Amino acid sequence: MASAELNSIALKMVARKKGILAADESTGTMTKRLDSIGVESTSESRRQWRQLLFQTPDIGGYISGVIMYDETIRQSDDSGISFVELLAKNDILTGIKVDNSTHDLAGAPGEFITEGLDGLRGRLSEYYKLGARFAKWRALITVGEGRPSDYAIRVNMHALGRYAALCQEQGLVPIVEPEVLMDGSHSIDDCRSATTRSLVAVFEELAAQNVDLEGIVLKPNMVISGSDAPNRAPATEVARQTIDCFLETVPTNVPGIAFLSGGQGDEESVVNLDEINKIANQEDLPWELTYSYGRGLQAAPLAAWLGKTENVAAGQAAFQKRGLDSSAAREGIYTS
Repeated sequence: MASAELNSIALKMVARKKGILAADESTGTMTKRLDSIGVESTSESRRQWRQLLFQTPDIGGYISGVIMYDETIRQSDDSGISFVELLAKNDILTGIKVDNSTHDLAGAPGEFITEGLDGLRGRLSEYYKLGARFAKWRALITVGEGRPSDYAIRVNMHALGRYAALCQEQGLVPIVEPEVLMDGSHSIDDCRSATTRSLVAVFEELAAQNVDLEGIVLKPNMVISGSDAPNRAPATEVARQTIDCFLETVPTNVPGIAFLSGGQGDEESVVNLDEINKIANQEDLPWELTYSYGRGLQAAPLAAWLGKTENVAAGQAAFQKRGLDSSAAREGIYTS
């Protein structure tokens, strides 16, 4: 696929007023989510949950793309319309999670490596035929007690580079997701250091592996205090540190940055994004700054739904509110 087509898809993914819904939970993760509301996790219950989200009225007003799991991209709604086609009718792109999750990194206690490169070219080709136009691979970087190590950063960013090159070869825009985890009591400055090191390394790898930066979307963490930090930095500092970090590390030809929520609370993820875009509205930044939230968009509707048919409308109303709040924050105009 020509670079211009990849760039066009990437720009659509980070379009104004919209963000990306991460509905790519593995079966294990989705089982935990459904267990939390007392619903048995089956292929059908998972399908019903995703259908609730994808059939929400006016979803195309605040969602540009949906990241799916392998099971989901093969499913259809109650009337037999494939989820890919259902979303396309609302001008929403389909994406696909292609990594095989994270595993302990040998020789590096407390650090991880993402696996799934074996056979990836063939899987990407199949997903393209199923209707996917972008993909996602997540690398996890932990902070604290001497972490992250140069070793963990190097091997994870190399894998992200290989994945991204394979995606573009198959006509898919890669979401490049180097996530510095919030877990821990580290300071915002510790997060800034780990984020800077990770971003420098990932763009070195993308360049070395001939990845066209105009055909990617970056999905990073915000620069933020650890979830257990004694004095967590306010949203204004999160915004300033995040933007300053990206100005130092992210090339200007990357079309957009879609932040992950990364364990933030629902309100926190929206307020921080809003503060980031308030600065963006005042400064001439080179990228679109949007959201790619999973729990940040799904927790409230899941609690409203509770697996009951009579609660579908309530679940969709909760999802719509989360989407509209995030959309406002993406423009820097959110009000609580």
